[in-house]
Parts: sequence; C-alpha cells; structure tokens
Amino acid sequence: MDTPTTYRDILKQALLDYSTVRPSHGNIRVEAVIDETHDRYALMHAGWDREGRVSGDLLYVTLHDGKVHLEYDGLGYGISDDLVARGIPEDDIVLAYMPEAPTLAEFERREAELKKRARFPKSTTTAVAAQSV
Repeated sequence: MDTPTTYRDILKQALLDYSTVRPSHGNIRVEAVIDETHDRYALMHAGWDREGRVSGDLLYVTLHDGKVHLEYDGLGYGISDDLVARGIPEDDIVLAYMPEAPTLAEFERREAELKKRARFPKSTTTAVAAQSV
C-alpha cells in the first residue's frame, strides 16, 4: 500500500464530500481546495448570510512525514473520526492545532486518563479516609 497516495485519496474524497453540504441559510458556497503537489487540503466557505459577508476556512489539513496534520478544524463535529472511518489510523492523524500536537490516538489516551482521574480524584479519596478516622 502506498500510504501517501492512499491518504491523498482519502483526504480528497472527504473534502469533496463535505463540499456538497450547504449551510441551511444564506447563499454560501462551500469549496474544496486541493493541492496534491504540495499536500495541502482546505475546505473554504464564501458568500452572504442575510446582509453580512461570510468567508474563510473551515478546515486546513497538510500531509507530511507520512502523517495527516490537522492544522485547523472548524467543523462543528470535527473530521478526525471520519478520517479514521475512511481508513487512516489514529496514530497517523496529528492534531497540529493543539500545543503539543499529539496524534489522535495519544489524545484519546490522555482524555481517557483524565476522565478516569475525574471519577476518582485523590483529594476526595483522602478527604473520605480522613473523615472515617
């Protein structure tokens, strides 16, 4: 399997699929911007909503070092789960918009650990033990 080509194909198809979804209001275009030569992929929107201009990026993704780097994800539901469902492993998706740029797999492990700690905080356990003495 040629990983860069496969990832290019997945990103291209995902953006083309997203570009068919139109906002529920306004006259707004959603366009996929695909630069396979430099491995840059963007989803842009432009148009008018009521009397105001709407324009900007919804998504910006780069492909380098054999990984998919999510540089900006302004989609309300995010693209990472969709990329995994389309065949890109979590370890090859880098959340570049986060300070330490973890892979999706690293991020999910951290989230699970934080949730685990939140259920059983040490301070609560210590306080309960102190009260029972």
